[in-house]
Amino acid sequence: MNKRIGNIFKGDKVIWMVFFFLCMISIVEVFSASSGLTYKTHNYIGPIIYHASTIIFGVIVAVITLNIPCRYFKLMTPFLLLISAVTLLWVLLAGTKVGDAGRWISLFGLTFQPSEIAKGSIVLAVAQILSAMQREDGADKNAFKWVLWVTIPACFTIGLENLSTAAMLFAVVFLMMFIGQVPLRQLGKLVAIIAALVIFALSMVMLVGHDISDEEQQLAKTEQVEQPKKKNFVEKMFHRADTWKSRLLKFGKDDVTPLEYDLDKDAQVAHANIAIVSSGVIGKGPGKSTERDFLSQAFSDFIYAIVIEELGIIGAFAVMFLYIILLYRCARIASRCENNFPAFLAMGLGLLLVIQAMFNMMVAVGLAPVTGQPLPLISKGGTSTIINCAYVGAILSVSRSAKMKAEKEKESKIA
Repeated sequence: MNKRIGNIFKGDKVIWMVFFFLCMISIVEVFSASSGLTYKTHNYIGPIIYHASTIIFGVIVAVITLNIPCRYFKLMTPFLLLISAVTLLWVLLAGTKVGDAGRWISLFGLTFQPSEIAKGSIVLAVAQILSAMQREDGADKNAFKWVLWVTIPACFTIGLENLSTAAMLFAVVFLMMFIGQVPLRQLGKLVAIIAALVIFALSMVMLVGHDISDEEQQLAKTEQVEQPKKKNFVEKMFHRADTWKSRLLKFGKDDVTPLEYDLDKDAQVAHANIAIVSSGVIGKGPGKSTERDFLSQAFSDFIYAIVIEELGIIGAFAVMFLYIILLYRCARIASRCENNFPAFLAMGLGLLLVIQAMFNMMVAVGLAPVTGQPLPLISKGGTSTIINCAYVGAILSVSRSAKMKAEKEKESKIA
């Protein structure tokens, strides 16, 4: 029986344990944080059944993915890049809009974000470029050019509707290039160019955008509205400037006293802070959150605040520690790989999951402006949850080949 179970859940056991704990935390906390949905629909068990079913399907996807040998991921890369390019252009031109953001595609009754597929596709492509162009003293200088040719168009297209996702993806690619020993001189020039572009973009956002309240932002998130056609490319490029400017101003403003705080205007940040402050060391206990009834997106963008409220500081550090373990195990797996491609792939996917998790947690505790990034493998989601499970499955697939290499080395030493 144990052998049969072991044949199903192959790969790194520590990553499997981290994956299991994250999924269990997700089911408990999403059930607790979905009180707003259950109140509106009067269906108290439906949302959690849907989420648990998504998690179970995600586990099946992870098991299927881990059984795919790494060499086949290389063959999948061109097709995934083509799908990513088509769907990103599709969502840009005719995507389903919720509020001022058009990030979704509806196909055969399913709604998904192409950016989720694009993130993994770019990591696959960058891992392949870096591995193919490795030399004894590091990556060939031409690798930098090819990585940017693949990454910049995708990040630019994603950034028009989801700037935080584009920034996160670019950060992952930059770290992959650093790990892949791309010449530091090239990376230094890239940092300087990025800094100049960020200053320019921030200037344009502050000039073009108007400050809007949290209430207006959430109304835009929860209601699908028809957007007028943009007149020109500049308007299309900065059509979300109002939202970006509002988030930057809220993050940069000085602290105010409780009496002066506008709870309606800054509802998200305010209720997240109340949830965290009222948590204590051990929290209120699972299912006992009070701020879930007032905090919009409690089951998605701000679920970490609910985790802290219910599980306390101990629970907050435990969740953070699980992601740190995940990244550490990815690094260990990469160090054991015989070939460069699986090593870069494991590190890239690990960084993708962990950096997004850190973004989400920093937003929840007020260390970063609101970005709209869900907490990977914990926040309520559909296709994003399934795709994140596929990323875990790919890491486990790499761990299998790394484990076989370690076993061969052990056998050779004994012999």
